[in-house]
Amino acid sequence: MKSTADVFSEDLRRFINDEQWRSANRMPDWPHEYLVRERVDRKLFERAVKHIRSNGYEGVFIHTQIRYYEEGDVVYWTIGAPVEETVIINRCRKGESLELRVRLQGGE
Repeated sequence: MKSTADVFSEDLRRFINDEQWRSANRMPDWPHEYLVRERVDRKLFERAVKHIRSNGYEGVFIHTQIRYYEEGDVVYWTIGAPVEETVIINRCRKGESLELRVRLQGGE
């Protein structure tokens, strides 16, 4: 079980839950959503990115090392840019993560 230091703080949880996530329509076979920094509160966005990276675990996303963060039934991730340059936070249900799908298919 995660300690309270490892889970989203109340204001970050509210941010994550209340924002309007966009569906990644260009990838219909892999349902996931994303937030864009410029469309949300930038300070909360950056704090969420830092939390994901500080409390997540190493994983692979299409041949790129990244950090995944799981809370509840949801997996969050960002792609490699420095925190201040990161423009997208992604999320999907744990059972629909790309990493899990690749593992189940016997891929890399």
